[in-house]
Amino acid sequence: MSKDRLHRRDLMREQLAHHAARLMAEDGITDYAFAKRKAAKQMGATDTHHLPSNRQVDEALRSFRSLYQSASHPTILRHLREQALAAMRLLAPFHPYLTGSVLNGTAGEQSDINLSVYSDDEKAVMMFLLKHNLPFESGEWRTDLAGKQQILPSFTLQTEPGGLPVHVIMLPDSALHSGNRKQETHADIAAVEALLAG
Repeated sequence: MSKDRLHRRDLMREQLAHHAARLMAEDGITDYAFAKRKAAKQMGATDTHHLPSNRQVDEALRSFRSLYQSASHPTILRHLREQALAAMRLLAPFHPYLTGSVLNGTAGEQSDINLSVYSDDEKAVMMFLLKHNLPFESGEWRTDLAGKQQILPSFTLQTEPGGLPVHVIMLPDSALHSGNRKQETHADIAAVEALLAG
């Protein structure tokens, strides 16, 4: 591929990232793949093999929010993080970690709150939720764990009336001590408290 074609492709990828970010910020879209496909369609980009990465869209979203939503976004993000912290405190026996857009700061009003908890006993987690009268729906989550595709249990909680759903992915106890979590992608209760205090 010529330098010129590479440059045009990279430029188109960057423009698509910014357009997808605008769609996510303004229309409340939370699905990256959907936002990228919609952006490509609206921009007449036929080569969808070279869509931007989620990281590129995140960077564009962060930029968009700081430029156009600097007055409202910090309040929305704070509220989401407070909801996340409340759910994490409830789930403290299972070592919860906040992940995703609420942690990295790109979340909007419609964004989901994503937590991971650690336990080898799915029934114990379910009994805990039932005991604390936390309405939930059970589900499954596909992920790459220790180099292989696995299907893990997940729960969607409604922790407060009118609050956003909290998605809880249940990882095995062994993953808690694997050392694979990075501070920028996983925050425990103390780290979320520090974020809110900062």
